Formats: sequence, C-alpha cells, structure tokens
Amino acid sequence: MSEYQRMISGQLYSASKIEKEYDPQPGRVLAQKINQTSLMDQEKIIALEKQLFGSTGKTIYMNPPLQVDYGFNTHIGENFYANVDCTFLDVAPITIGDDVMFGPRVSLITPLHPIDAAVRARGLEYAKPITIGNRVWLGAGVTKDLPAHVIAVGNPARVLREINEADQEYWEQQEKDYYDTKKAD
Repeated sequence: MSEYQRMISGQLYSASKIEKEYDPQPGRVLAQKINQTSLMDQEKIIALEKQLFGSTGKTIYMNPPLQVDYGFNTHIGENFYANVDCTFLDVAPITIGDDVMFGPRVSLITPLHPIDAAVRARGLEYAKPITIGNRVWLGAGVTKDLPAHVIAVGNPARVLREINEADQEYWEQQEKDYYDTKKAD
C-alpha cells in the first residue's frame, strides 16, 4: 500500500514519503493565488476555488484568505459559503454537504499525531476523514463528523441538540416578518 493510500485510509504514514504525484504544493500554491486575487474579482476567485478542490457544487464562495493542505482531498456540495480565514487540512478526505455555511476561521483538521512521543518524533502520523452533512452552519473549528439538522458546539464539536419543528416555525415567522417589513418600506 502506498504512503498516500495509507494516509487517506487512516493508517499510520510518513508524510515525508508521500509519492510525488500526490504532492501538496500545487494546492498550496493555488490557495496562495486565491489569497492574492483582488476581492473585487469574485468570478476569478470562484474559478480558482473550483480548480483547487476535488469537487464542488455550482454555487460556492470562500472569502480569502483560505489555507489547504492538498485541496483535491476536499469535496464540497452545492450552495457553500465560507467566511474569511478558513483552513482545510485535507490529509484525509473532507466531505461537505449541500447548503453549508462556515463562519470566520473554521478549521477542518484531518491530520493527527501519535500520543507516544517516540513514534511521533520518527515522523509518523495518521488522519481521520471529516464529513459534514447538509444544511449545517459552523462557527468554530470542527474535528469530527456532524450529522445534518443539529446544533453543535465546542472543539472538538459535540452535538448540543437537533434542530426541531419549533426552530423551523420560529425562523419562518422571522423571515415572514422581515419580508412584510420590507414591503411596508
């Protein structure tokens, strides 16, 4: 099994021995190019972001700056938005569902390091994938899977509660009130 295959499958691997065809530098260079693009040129930023990631939905936008380890190990669904300074350390796969929003400085960190200092000092590490369901909003760093339709807090994230019908009714009323107020203006 190659070092890259070991890496993306959650086994111990040596980062210094990852095969050249899986070099993270092209993704990092592309992220740097995104970060140096004028914020006024959103079309160019979006085109570069779609080139950076393994797959994306049609509608995405991430406010620069952003950081990646590889880029191509991250797969993003439809209608995705991320605020500034997000980090995708996609040593293992990162999968993001549809209708997801990130607040500033959300960090998805897949690489992990052995607890034993001697093993760690010999350059071995491992990684675990991150999967984010549909219709999730994140406002802080996440290091584990989250299901859809929940409120999660903390780092590592833990599910606080499910989003329920009362939440839906409340926010639909808030939305209605907003539009009613706009009509009156």
